[in-house]
Order: sequence, then structure tokens, then C-alpha cells
Amino acid sequence: MSLTSSEIPELLRSAKTVAVVGISDKPDRASYGVAQYLLQNSHFELFFVNPLLENVLGQKVFKSLADIPVHIDIVDVFRKPADCLAVLEESIGIGASAIWLQLGISVPEVDARGSEAGLTVVMDRCIKIDYAAL
Repeated sequence: MSLTSSEIPELLRSAKTVAVVGISDKPDRASYGVAQYLLQNSHFELFFVNPLLENVLGQKVFKSLADIPVHIDIVDVFRKPADCLAVLEESIGIGASAIWLQLGISVPEVDARGSEAGLTVVMDRCIKIDYAAL
């Protein structure tokens, strides 16, 4: 189900693990800045996913969501809209609780399919901005 603005703080407070899909090792990329902020300022245990990288910000990078050895509460997606449905399917496959599409990204199929599969869906929002507002 898609969350309203008033429900997002509760999701962020209750989540313990966040997978950042599409993490970049380039400091000028949004995924890098958001991950760096969350590492330094949040209570989340972060896991990074990018099949092309091995380490970012001193952390191991996993090839896929399925390689992460713990339950993921929020899958935070930094991928182009065309890739988001595949990330959703992988999120469903690992039993993630929520999928979060970053600012500027809204994919109606992700909302419909994610909600149908029982995931909480957040679209067109920045987890860093929402976390900082807590």
C-alpha cells in the first residue's frame, strides 16, 4: 500500500534495515550522498547493492538483494524507472517489507504490484529528507 506523508515517519522509525539498490561510488551521485548521510545519522543497518562494485563508503556491496543475509525492511531504489519493476520483483522475492523510489521516480506498476504483494510502497520521495525531518 502507498503511504501518505503522515505515515512515512512511522515507517522510518520502525525500520531497522535498509538496502540501497543502485549505490554509486561517485560522491556526486544522489545514492552516494544519501547513503553517506544515513550511515552517519540514522539508526538503520545499511546494505548496498550494485553488481558492478565491491565496496562503497567502507562497506561491502552485494551483487543482488538475494545475497543480503538478513531481512530487509526498506529497499531504497536508485535506478531509472524502467528498472524499478525488476527491483520490485526481487524485493518481493526476498520478503522485503517496503520499497522506496527516490525523488522524481513514480512507477504506477510498482505501486500496484507492490501493494498487491503486501509491500509498503513509497514513491517520489527522498529517504534522507524524510529521515532528517523526524
